[in-house]
Amino acid sequence: MVIISKLTTIQLENIKQILTLRYSTNLENSSPEIMPEQFKIKKIDNPETLVETSIRNSFHTKLGKNPEKIGISLSSGVDSTLVLALLRDEYPSSKIESISVKFSNSDDETKNSEKISEKFNTTHHVLEIDNFLEELPAAISIVKQPFWDLHWYYLVKKIKKYTNVFFSGDGGDELFGGYTFRYRKFLELTTSTSTPEEKITAYLKCHERDWVSDQQDIFHPNIRFTWNEIHNILKPYFNNSLPRLSQVFLADYNGKLTHNMQPLYSAIHQYFAVKNFTPLLSEELIHISCNLSNNFKFDINTNLGKIVLQNILDKFNVSHLISPKKQGFSVNTVNMWYNYAQKIFCNYFDKSRLIEDNIINPDWIKKHISKNNLDVTYVNKFLGLLALEIWYRLFIVKDLKSNEKLDV
Repeated sequence: MVIISKLTTIQLENIKQILTLRYSTNLENSSPEIMPEQFKIKKIDNPETLVETSIRNSFHTKLGKNPEKIGISLSSGVDSTLVLALLRDEYPSSKIESISVKFSNSDDETKNSEKISEKFNTTHHVLEIDNFLEELPAAISIVKQPFWDLHWYYLVKKIKKYTNVFFSGDGGDELFGGYTFRYRKFLELTTSTSTPEEKITAYLKCHERDWVSDQQDIFHPNIRFTWNEIHNILKPYFNNSLPRLSQVFLADYNGKLTHNMQPLYSAIHQYFAVKNFTPLLSEELIHISCNLSNNFKFDINTNLGKIVLQNILDKFNVSHLISPKKQGFSVNTVNMWYNYAQKIFCNYFDKSRLIEDNIINPDWIKKHISKNNLDVTYVNKFLGLLALEIWYRLFIVKDLKSNEKLDV
């Protein structure tokens, strides 16, 4: 058997986790991990006032009295709009630079974000990205991890031209129940008597875009991928006495947020010397969210999430401008694949270093690469493999420059 000598044990763990969960527990996080025992539901008569006051106080802790210029990522969703509304209310004379993204061949949220910007008197910038993958080597060289969805690189690079203070609404989904599209599914797939293993299986089914049905076949046998490794990562979140929905919140927060978004964004902010503030992720709000009843987070009957945040935002009369569908900044990966990403992938996998070094199984690629109706899960997996190939060439075999552009 060929021994994989170029990768450390941790690097191999990272590859398996990132290609299956889209995060790695080896990546350091800036927010504290939430433990099951921290969920202690308390009676809170007016949670909106408590949450709003906490957000406003965090502004003054970070910015002081009269900041000259503030930047904010504005996606037209609840979280970023709420942060902007409260920022403008607290700092009526400060100049605010807002920025949103328009991806080619994808749903366009910028029309709504422009209207929100106008209401709160910001200087709005729309960043148009035609080739989402063009600067992937540069972005990966900064975060030093094999991720493909690095739109934050483009945002921070752009906002740096205007200000070095950058706010975002990160954390609202994980702490206050924003992923409504999978909560109901999880609750339907499980019962109060489901075993931890059954709940882990259901949770993974609710993240169907992260992995594929033949996931184990992606890896070369030398990698020794097993689903047991993945289940062991998730087990602490479901092997406890919390309500099922709280278990999902626990897994979501301790997953992609702390071991994907935060460490990657932090590396990008540091590289561009931009100070990032996430008021919805303050230690106080994390504590409040753990004490807050799930009734203030998600209503299974209406499928409405982030209820407490929605209620605060209502008084600013912008609900009609909020995007009804949970998106954030989201590129249509299927359209991207057939427009140009497939060609880029085939170019770099013509002589793949991952295949040469027995890390990825070439038969899996041959089986799916030429399909004309590739499912989004497989498209996302190919994009993950492309990012891994770029990372491998940058950091392991070192035959790729970070300034190389992935042109069509």
